[in-house]
Amino acid sequence: MRTILVTGPGGAGRSTVAAATALAGARQGQRTLLVTGDPTDRFAPGDGAPVVRRIDSGAYFRAELLAFQERAATALGLLGAAPFAEEELTELPGSDRFALLRALRDAAAGDWDLLVVDLPPVPGAIAVLALPEQLRRYLRRLLPPERQAARALRPMLAQLAGVPMPAEWLYETAARWDAELATVQALVEAPTTSVRLVVEPGPAAAGTLRTARAGLALHGLALDPVVANRMLPAASPDPWLAGLAAQQQDHLKALGEVQELPHLGRDPRTAGDLALLELPAAPPAQAPDWPVEDRRDPDGVLVWRIPLPGAAKPDLGLVRRGDELVLTVGPFRRIVPLPSVLRRCTVSGAGLTDGVLGVRFAPDPDLWPRTR
Repeated sequence: MRTILVTGPGGAGRSTVAAATALAGARQGQRTLLVTGDPTDRFAPGDGAPVVRRIDSGAYFRAELLAFQERAATALGLLGAAPFAEEELTELPGSDRFALLRALRDAAAGDWDLLVVDLPPVPGAIAVLALPEQLRRYLRRLLPPERQAARALRPMLAQLAGVPMPAEWLYETAARWDAELATVQALVEAPTTSVRLVVEPGPAAAGTLRTARAGLALHGLALDPVVANRMLPAASPDPWLAGLAAQQQDHLKALGEVQELPHLGRDPRTAGDLALLELPAAPPAQAPDWPVEDRRDPDGVLVWRIPLPGAAKPDLGLVRRGDELVLTVGPFRRIVPLPSVLRRCTVSGAGLTDGVLGVRFAPDPDLWPRTR
């Protein structure tokens, strides 16, 4: 399944671009699913349109809380908790991110040729895409799987206590969450998945794009050519319009390789409007590699090269914690396990050159295998 994750600054037209991308795929005969939170109904019967799945974060929140309440009824009853009724539940902030993860999990189980996902604006989109990996790490730390070795004792403990042991459903819930998160993580990290960034050329576009590129690269996500949306005609006889178009062209030069979409002079709200934008799904871009370079002979170190295009030195942070490296790039942070060869080394320095962070590791003589 080809997956295109569409994001960009708020107001840049990412929902329109996502819809246009899905429509192009459907009209090429691909089984296409569009996942979006946009309430706009852009397609009508007979348009040759994709299947649209709208995310209802409020309904998701209520369903999940009621289901959890039912599974934990015994434990909550012991605490004297009064159960909630559905009509009194109000969605809490942040539930939209988990609703999106559930929608991605459901989409991954479907039989689709093309999946197009309308993500929140940057940097919220990057935070959502990073959640599966982060949450799975939290689950492993808080509920280590090896602790289930005592599972066989729980029925006996439950008989002695007279009630089911909470740890049973707790581990079962954690295992279910981990499996669901693993499905989404596999979808995000698949070689057929890439991110399509949408910007409207203007004073803030270049800075936003640099931040987005750095955050996406930190999480190892592939980036398609940037979509420059709402481009004005360059050869207009109207001096005022020609001046605005010239400003756009100046800002466009700072964006690098882009795919330009015209300004239609109106909001694209129908399939006919979207068809004018012509956004087919290109082959997926390749995610950047993080190679380890062996420079022990000339320099006595190994260098882990981490591509971070768009990153600036003042925004970088690096901390070694056991067998993990905590990387910070501006507002983004990721904790990554060290390759096995680097776990027997100590960090001896780091430097950012041409958008690549080189982290130097010196072999630890107490851990590195000695040779004669």
